[in-house]
Amino acid sequence: MEINFSKNPDGLIPAIIQDHETKNVLMLGYMNAAALEQTIETKRVTFFSRSQNKLWVKGETSGNYLDVVTIQADCDNDTLLIRVRPHGNTCHTGTATCWGDDNQQEYGLLSALETTIAERRKASAANSYVASLFSKGINKVAQKVGEEAVEMVIEALNGKEDLFLEESADLLFHYLMLLHAKGLALDDVVGVLRLRQKG
Repeated sequence: MEINFSKNPDGLIPAIIQDHETKNVLMLGYMNAAALEQTIETKRVTFFSRSQNKLWVKGETSGNYLDVVTIQADCDNDTLLIRVRPHGNTCHTGTATCWGDDNQQEYGLLSALETTIAERRKASAANSYVASLFSKGINKVAQKVGEEAVEMVIEALNGKEDLFLEESADLLFHYLMLLHAKGLALDDVVGVLRLRQKG
């Protein structure tokens, strides 16, 4: 990896730190050639501190190290994207990121659906299908998942792709409802899959 440290007169380049699992950006730091070399050798992120004019290992005082997974240069070879596994919170203020955000896994539309389900569960059963189904208890929610699964299998065998996709969407939505009824979330299922992948 040939990095261009000469673009800036101080010989520093920005290093964007991203959580390998969640893909959330945790912080931005600066590296010189020595900091990058030490990062590669130790597999722990090392920056150059402009205020103290020296190298510093992120987490050396707090214990919240950043273990390196991958290092990637941008198209101009003057910015780094470093994917890490963080130990604890990244920001010195005690937050997970330097922007104050939680470092939680997001699944786009599926995470939005989980939020919608949680909000609609609190609504009036007369005005919300979700609230109505939850009001009938977890057995009814589980039964509905079973019904949607059967309907999806039938459409898979019928060969009508549009109907199969419709039933697949229905199954997924009701499965998210069942997870919520159990006090769980999609991320809990992904955690099990991650463990199986490592096994």
